[in-house]
Amino acid sequence: MKMTATQKILAAHCGKESVAAGDMIMADLDLVLANDITAPVAINEYRKAGCDNIFDCERVALVMDHFTPNKDIKAAEQCKMVREFAAEKDIPNFFDTGEVGVEHALLPERGMVTAGDLIIGADSHTCTYGALGAFSTGVGSTDMAVGMAYGKAWLRVPSAISFVLHGKPSKWVSGKDVILHIIGKIGVDGALYKSMEFSGDGVKNLSVDDRLCICNMAIEAGAKNGIFPVDEQTIDFLTVVGAKEPKAYYADEDDVYDDVMDIDLSQIKPCVAFPHLPENVKTFDEFGDIKIDQVVIGSCTNGRLSDFVQAAEILKGKKVAKGVRVLIIPATPKIYLDAMKLGLLEIFINAGCTVSAPTCGPCLGGHMGILAKGERCVATTNRNFVGRMGDPGSEVYLASPAVAAASALAGKIASPESMV
Repeated sequence: MKMTATQKILAAHCGKESVAAGDMIMADLDLVLANDITAPVAINEYRKAGCDNIFDCERVALVMDHFTPNKDIKAAEQCKMVREFAAEKDIPNFFDTGEVGVEHALLPERGMVTAGDLIIGADSHTCTYGALGAFSTGVGSTDMAVGMAYGKAWLRVPSAISFVLHGKPSKWVSGKDVILHIIGKIGVDGALYKSMEFSGDGVKNLSVDDRLCICNMAIEAGAKNGIFPVDEQTIDFLTVVGAKEPKAYYADEDDVYDDVMDIDLSQIKPCVAFPHLPENVKTFDEFGDIKIDQVVIGSCTNGRLSDFVQAAEILKGKKVAKGVRVLIIPATPKIYLDAMKLGLLEIFINAGCTVSAPTCGPCLGGHMGILAKGERCVATTNRNFVGRMGDPGSEVYLASPAVAAASALAGKIASPESMV
């Protein structure tokens, strides 16, 4: 039976020679993870079910990244609960303030995920790790509880859409523009419960950071997961971070996809997703002046070092527009230190930006960057739903770090080409 790369990983993890779309399987897990919002719910379910053991303490990750540094008493109590659980169960991969990072940037950086893994997380953007040739997907906190206790999860095998990438992106086009372009074409339910499988000669022209960004937003097209083929860039990345031995799975040729889409990377332009859905994608020739109040550069989507290098190239030696608040949020302590060593933080501060400790805060309207009624924000985050970053009357525009930096200088949504 012919299978996609995702289906091959699932088959290997349920002890079968093959699986088909629609099959229900009980799969063995390589890693389960949760954060300070979802872990407390999972812990409560774990205890209610009478569970006691952890299937493998080394393969559970608890990352306190959403409302941290703690924004209020409730956030502090949630983190305390998870902290005490991690100590009780002797879970070493507990990440708290001081060493915490945004989970989907932190775990790849620490070599905790690798090609061929099967990973579930109580966070919808767990699909990020498909960039490294893994199957990873978000689940509910009850599934997380079962995963912690037994190392297994029920999954329905998804069918797939093939995205064949050709060509090379232009100077200011990044992975964010690629995934926004795709979501703009297929819509927020265009890959509903399907695997988004990327291939083609254009893959080599996308960095691992680009791929992490693209797979991170597979869920914004409704996908179960996104996955890239394992190539030299993947292996180099996994080697540098000290990940365990990778196992590459590749799709069989012909007749394994519901649909095949050809994407010419050279034709993609910098773009912006307008409120209030990631599918509302426009290029700069499709709209006029839109004044903004805030810019956020960070998150599990675009909080990596390459994102800040790109933003700094535009901001260096300039000042952000008067009245615009600009938040720079490195996704991990290592990224923060690397940005500091490269002089990027000095560039940002001199430009009038605020640099934050690693946190998911503003992305989900948690803290540090909440919008008031009528305010507009250009964000390198992944969602722009009504009220996502604050008041229901505010607006979030999703864009790349380059577009965000250019907009910060212009005081309105601006293309990178217009500001360099």
